[in-house]
Order: sequence, then structure tokens, then C-alpha cells
Amino acid sequence: MLNRLHVAADAIVVTIAYLLACVFQFVVLPNPIVPLTWWDYIKFLAYIIPVYLALYAIFHLYQPKRVMGRRLEIANIVKANLVGLALHVAILYILRYEHFSRQILFAWFPIINTAGMVLERILVRCALRYARRSGFNQKHILVVGYSRAAEGFITRVWANPQWGYKIQGILDDTLEKGACYKTIPVIGTLNDLEPLLAGNQLDEIVITLSLNEYSKLERIVTVCEKSGVHTKFVPDYNNIIPTKPYTEDLLGMPVVHIRHVPLLGLGNRLMKRTMDIVGSLLAIILFSPVMLVTAVLIKATSKGPLIYCQERVGLHNRPFKMYKFRSMEVQKPQDEKSKWTTPGDPRVTKVGKVIRKTSIDELPQLFNVLKGEMSLVGPRPERPFFVEKFKEEIPRYMIKHQVRPGITGWAQVNGYRGDTSIRKRIDCDLYYIENWTLGFDFKILVLTVFKGFINKNAY
Repeated sequence: MLNRLHVAADAIVVTIAYLLACVFQFVVLPNPIVPLTWWDYIKFLAYIIPVYLALYAIFHLYQPKRVMGRRLEIANIVKANLVGLALHVAILYILRYEHFSRQILFAWFPIINTAGMVLERILVRCALRYARRSGFNQKHILVVGYSRAAEGFITRVWANPQWGYKIQGILDDTLEKGACYKTIPVIGTLNDLEPLLAGNQLDEIVITLSLNEYSKLERIVTVCEKSGVHTKFVPDYNNIIPTKPYTEDLLGMPVVHIRHVPLLGLGNRLMKRTMDIVGSLLAIILFSPVMLVTAVLIKATSKGPLIYCQERVGLHNRPFKMYKFRSMEVQKPQDEKSKWTTPGDPRVTKVGKVIRKTSIDELPQLFNVLKGEMSLVGPRPERPFFVEKFKEEIPRYMIKHQVRPGITGWAQVNGYRGDTSIRKRIDCDLYYIENWTLGFDFKILVLTVFKGFINKNAY
């Protein structure tokens, strides 16, 4: 019912947006040139409305809003409207409507329609949240099994009443009846599941068995499916598998990959490598005056080599020499291998303080990118001494070496540079590795320009 109302509301918004675009173009603007009649424009609604509604469905805009993020929904609206615009242009070209107003096509309608869709969904969300907080439009849920997964699920639902989930209770064989977690009581054992389902008062079952109870899973699923109640499974090993697991079908057997790495695919690797080569060449040309001035200042103010080569660990755990403009006095190899730079470090030269703060010292790494040892975007490479140290202390640390290291990365644009949390840095690196797209790389490069060059944690 809600979906039908939503589709109808979207159809109304699309219609109003299109008519307003026509009014702006032919009524509000002075002296419009109207080579086509109003009817020529109005009859396009017969095409526009069904096409845009289909696109909104394709881009998941009619999925339940209980847990869909607002940003994701807005992003999907923009994507759907851009695809709609492309289809609109194609149709006009095929039908040879050369006199169709370009202002309506590229400005008024896309802007008004996107704004209208966003406003409509904000209003729908507000209405749904108010209704759910008031006790309406609720989904009654039973949690089966007490575990870390159960605690995580209940905590999230308990903290977000606007989702409209009402947890009736927990069934578990290890806890006493009446015990509570976040005000949710244990109302029985696993054997009580079938009688409870017979009452037909539940909308969903969430199975959250602990690892040592997975032997009971098949029986519980059988009971749930026999009742016809929608059933979900939240695994107790969710800290091991990624949020969006990558699965494959092995002749009817589902195989879940512990880590989904898009860059293991040949096509993705080729796209990223092409971007690295083109991007690094353009950056070398663009920053060549800066690098020339930096080279002169380094040679004029301190003794030692211009370029500092430091061993780092890269793709597939292979060591390589990473290039940087020298920003410190020449030191013993053993000291530079195992020491972090600290605030007020006397080893840093006067020029070094400036180029480290502004990340100019990293520019020679563009040549590492050309050689294929690094990428423009990726996890920052670390020295072998610290790799050996961190791989024992930080779970999943070595996963970062499944892709090429980068000059900048998701961790760096989120502020995790220099002397900051290694664990949070690794979390960002893993998110990047699992969610890589070419668009994500461009986003990181843009963010680097605006907030990644100046490093407050550089000493």
C-alpha cells in the first residue's frame, strides 16, 4: 500500500516539475522563442512519467526506508535523474525534435524534479518516523538465539526507534527466562519457537544463534519457513565477513568470500592502471615548477641527496623503494628504519618542515606510480619494520597489501595521517579495498585537493 502511494506521489512530483519547467521557460522568462506548441511539450509526459518511475524502481527508491540511509537515497535520485536525462536526449534525437527547449531539458526540469523528489522523500521520512514513534507501522520481531550478533542487532534497533521495529523478545537455551538485554526480555527457549509462530503475531524472525549453536540452525529455519513468517539470519561471525559479502555459486553450493576485493578483477585493474598513468603524467607536468623550486631549496639549505629513497612494503608484500624529497638531515640507516618522526624533531630541516606540512615531499612518488609500484589512490605503504610489528598487533593489517599502495587514500582524507590511530587507518583502508570504484578514486582525489595536502600531523 505504501509503495503504491509512493509511486503515485512520484508521478505527481514528476508531472509538477515538468509543468513548472515549461511555465518558467515560456511564461516567466521574457520573450521566449516557442517553435513548438504547448501540446508538443505536454504530450511528452506520456513518456516521461513511466520512464522516470521505472528508473526510480531500478535505483531501489521504492525499497523500505527503515534502514536506507538518506544520503544513499538522495544519491540514487540524482543517478536516476541523470539516466533519465540521457534517455530524454536520445529520444529527442531519434524523433528529430530539434526545437525542443534546451533550457527545459538541461536546466529547469532536472533541477526542479531533483529538488522535488528530495523534498518529497524528506517529508515521507518525517511522516513515517512520526508514525513509527507513535506506535503505528510497526514490524513485530522475535530474536532467536543470544549472541554477539543478537546484541549488535538489538542495540541498533533500540537506538533507532524511527525504523519501526518492535522486538517482542528473545528465545535462548542458555539464559534464564526474564533476563533482559536493552529492556528486551528472554521469553523462552528455542523449543518455544513453534508455538509462538502458531499465534501468527509476528512479522519477522531474526536468527542470531551463537557459533556453538549452529547445529540447531537447520531445524530452526525449517520451523520458520513452515510458518511462512519472513526470516533473517544475522551470523555471529559478522566481525569476520565483510558488511557486503561477495558470494559465488559453485554448482549450487554458495561460497562466501571472506574479503571482496574488486581490484582483483582484470577489468578493474586495467581501468585503475590507465588512470594512474594518465593522472601521474598530468600531475608531473602540472607540479614540475613546484618540484623544481623545491629541489633548488633543498640543495641550497642542507647537505645530502635531493631524493630520499626509503624501503616500503607494497603489492603482494613486495618491498620497493619509495621516493620523497629529502626533508631531514642525513641519518644512520638503522635510525630511519625504526623511528617515527615526532613533534619538534631536530632531524627535520627548515625546508623540510614546509614541504612535509604541505605534502610537497610526496610529489616524487608520482614516478613510483609511473613505474607501477604505487597508485595515485590506495593504502599508504609502511616500512618493513612497522609492517612486521603491526601484523602481529592489528587484525587484518596485511589485507592492505592486496592492492597497490597509494600517494593518497581514504584514511588520509579522513584525517588519519602521521601520528594517528593505526587501527582507524586500517579500517579506512579496508573500507576502500572492499568498496573500490573508479568514482571512489576520483572522490578521494578531489577531497585530497581540498583537505588532504595540508597535514596537521606532519612534523
